[in-house]
Amino acid sequence: MITDKLLRVSEDQAVTTTAVSTDTIDLVTARDIGEGTPLYMNFAVTTAMAGGTSIKFEVITSANANLSSPTVIGSSDAILTAALTEGKNVVVRLNPEIAGKGQRYLGARYTVAGTYTGGKITADIVETIGDGRKFYASGFTVV
Repeated sequence: MITDKLLRVSEDQAVTTTAVSTDTIDLVTARDIGEGTPLYMNFAVTTAMAGGTSIKFEVITSANANLSSPTVIGSSDAILTAALTEGKNVVVRLNPEIAGKGQRYLGARYTVAGTYTGGKITADIVETIGDGRKFYASGFTVV
């Protein structure tokens, strides 16, 4: 997975209540960012989440730079706090808006259940997903 500073919408953002990302990506003109090559938003927990119950990670677009009145174009299920340890990655696909023309600004929203007392998240747009944490059994022969 290759990341790009210009495609980052949150960098070590403290998440304690429901909030939108601290940064946005200006697409310059309204467009359907989900159409074409599949893109993903990788949400990386950089400091373990503490308190609260769960967080739902959402990819949003908006006509406004402050991400008010957003449209959700991708979402995870609510993930329990116990699973949101440091190093956890949650990947959400940017889905196309069928019959839609998209919006100008792209960002993220963290929908929180409960009140968090700590935890930070970094969110980036990526083209590929790298999962270096899978291990397969050894001792087999390829013929």
